[in-house]
Amino acid sequence: MATIPQPVEPTGATASPAAQRARADLPVQGMTCAACVRRVERALRAAPGVQEAAVNLVTQRATVAYDARTTTPAALARAIVEAGYEVPDVPEADAAAGAPALPAVAGAPAPAVSPEVPAAAVAASTDVPAALSAPPELPAAAVSVARPPRPAASARAAALDAAEQKEQRSLRRDVAVAALLTAPLLAVAMSHGAVRALDGPAGRWLSLALATVVVLGPGRRFFRLAASALRHRAADMNTLVSLGTGAAWLYSTAAVVAPGLFPHAAHGHLPPVYFEAAAAIVTFVLLGKLLEARARKRLTDAVRGLVALQPKTARRVRGDAEDEVPAAALAPGDLVLVRPGERIATDGEVVRGASAVDESMLTGESMPVDKTAGSAVFGGTLNQSGALTFRVTKTGADTALARIVEAVEEAQGSRAPIARLADVVSGVFVPVVLGVASVTFVAWLAVDPTTGGLATAVERFVAVLVIACPCALGLATPAAVAVGTGRGAELGVLVKGGAALEAASRVDTVLLDKTGTLTSGRPALTDVVALAGHGEAELLGLVAAAEHESEHPVARAIVEGARGRGVGLAPASEFRAEIGHGVEARVSGRLVRAGTAAWLRRAGVAADALEAEAERLAARGRTPSFVAVDGRLAGLVAVADRPTEEARRAVEALKQLGVEVAMVTGDRAGAARAVAEELGIRAVFAEVKPEDKARIVREQQAAGRRVAMVGDGINDAPALAGADVGVALGSGTDIALASADVALLRGGIAGLPTALALARATLRTIRQNLFWAFVYNVIGIPIAAGLLYPLTGWLLSPVLASAAMSLSSVSVLGNSLRLRAFGRA
Repeated sequence: MATIPQPVEPTGATASPAAQRARADLPVQGMTCAACVRRVERALRAAPGVQEAAVNLVTQRATVAYDARTTTPAALARAIVEAGYEVPDVPEADAAAGAPALPAVAGAPAPAVSPEVPAAAVAASTDVPAALSAPPELPAAAVSVARPPRPAASARAAALDAAEQKEQRSLRRDVAVAALLTAPLLAVAMSHGAVRALDGPAGRWLSLALATVVVLGPGRRFFRLAASALRHRAADMNTLVSLGTGAAWLYSTAAVVAPGLFPHAAHGHLPPVYFEAAAAIVTFVLLGKLLEARARKRLTDAVRGLVALQPKTARRVRGDAEDEVPAAALAPGDLVLVRPGERIATDGEVVRGASAVDESMLTGESMPVDKTAGSAVFGGTLNQSGALTFRVTKTGADTALARIVEAVEEAQGSRAPIARLADVVSGVFVPVVLGVASVTFVAWLAVDPTTGGLATAVERFVAVLVIACPCALGLATPAAVAVGTGRGAELGVLVKGGAALEAASRVDTVLLDKTGTLTSGRPALTDVVALAGHGEAELLGLVAAAEHESEHPVARAIVEGARGRGVGLAPASEFRAEIGHGVEARVSGRLVRAGTAAWLRRAGVAADALEAEAERLAARGRTPSFVAVDGRLAGLVAVADRPTEEARRAVEALKQLGVEVAMVTGDRAGAARAVAEELGIRAVFAEVKPEDKARIVREQQAAGRRVAMVGDGINDAPALAGADVGVALGSGTDIALASADVALLRGGIAGLPTALALARATLRTIRQNLFWAFVYNVIGIPIAAGLLYPLTGWLLSPVLASAAMSLSSVSVLGNSLRLRAFGRA
């Protein structure tokens, strides 16, 4: 473990006049349960300049928001080390001379970054939206004076992978050594005289030698961490394991080295030994930790999968030359060529070429998206059919992929409120278990104070210590949250943390806007009504030809509708338009006038014959336009902002989940009711002003509803903030800025039922994990203590107890990993 230097503190920097908010991601090794998490968090929060600290047991990472004028990542790492844990690859010394130059800030310490350390080992960054969350007494500009660039997601992932691989190598080595030496120990213990040479002093001394190597070799990590916890007046899983193995080993060693201390030893009755139990406990617990480390790595596969999408190199174009350069070397303004089958290196805008790009890895949308000059492209997406040349607009941590990865990492590191019970229990778990083990030892010894009774009391004492598993309790919630949020990202649903997941799982009412959410947001042709003497196709062709020169959305809808119905458009001349009234043009020698009834009346054409039909269409949410040809009423056409097919499917899926769907819109009541009827929505709040949406949310909550509000995150911000769950619609480009708990990356509500169903599945998994973790301990500890022995004769050996403890954590992780299959059926 690297030595952490004392950071150089700026004079009087404990209360900086202007905060420079920064963030550090620190890998932490040695944490085993929720008690460890709390200890690391306390140590970090007590450090000067720390504004917020969150530690995740599953990802083995601490995320710290701090004032860069007051402290450094090296100082934060030192606080963790002083709490008794390890931060791999932290800086050996402040290397201001070798660190990247940053804009000078009065009173700020030099960045403590070692040039030999991987960039993401201690990943520090100035928070991008810091100015938005600045305290009101500080000017926004003062919050982020210097902005040290945060390492890219790939660099952070590589550093964390390196730390995990190092831990796994150490565990594999220790498990191999422990298992190799424990096997003959178990053979000796179970021989029961079958091998005469081992049934005597020689066998006991051999067992002592083998067990000593296991306990003080591979098992030393438990004693070291337990001693560290003791120095901080704390106790954790390492305390239980070290006490259990230590008690078994010390008792057995005394029985071999000084058997005369035990009654009846002089008469040839050698006291029993438990060397095999001490060694097996170390072996099984280490094996469990190895399996746990492997499973824990799978929990964050979603993030690794996203990071792996970004190519390592790119083809940069300068003049006529093409150079293959590292993707990290690209800068805004560079031109990059992407050939079919290649992944796009970073975000940009197409300047040449046309192709279809698979963006499913970012949005979950399976259909490729057509790209031409002017289209936005995103790093990590797959170019399919044609060559594209794009201009780089964003790189590194500013890209859509990096923002999504960062959002998922933050979500995986967050806590769900349901974990509070486990946190409370974990806080007193180890002291209670120590108390139960002590009472167990005294009780068994009181029942039988002989040498055999002492051996049994020690055995029960050890069994209670090693079967108790605070790890399973600590992993129950974060493991499920990590898998759930990661699977959500793969499905195009970004859930921002455990609290949002839990709240989303309880939603029973969804409030949806109409325009752009339930509908496409642009009008489409719906009706053509032709009077006698004109066919529908003929009338539509004349109107579309007249509207062809107009840029009005209604005109565009009519033209597209005609083309969609296979109606040809003749050339138009003498085009004239009057905003808010209508258009006039000559088509194939005929004068066509289309628009409002008043527009036709000004030309001497009465629209009375179709007024009733127009009112009927308007009541259904249509926008009618009257049509006159050569001065005579010919018919009308109508357009409407129609519900999308994905909205139909989403509303139906929400109903199947038992969720009540209501529409909240500023549109006219008639138009709103028409769309609601098509979709089967019963509750409609129409002609609602943006500021009234928050009031409707409060009213629904007052009625006992758990409300999710779906909006764009801007006009609907008050309602989104007031709802139990705010859901933002967006694309990969703006998702990191969405002010909501859940973000649907596809840009529509198709992912909303998926988000709610995933949240319910995740909470169900958390409950299962907590239930089995509690049940395991509630049942296992009394059996290990021998409480059921008078009734059933059941006693649990320390060897089996340690195996059960090791598997309990792995079972919690395995149950959580089932969420990876969500939505694959």
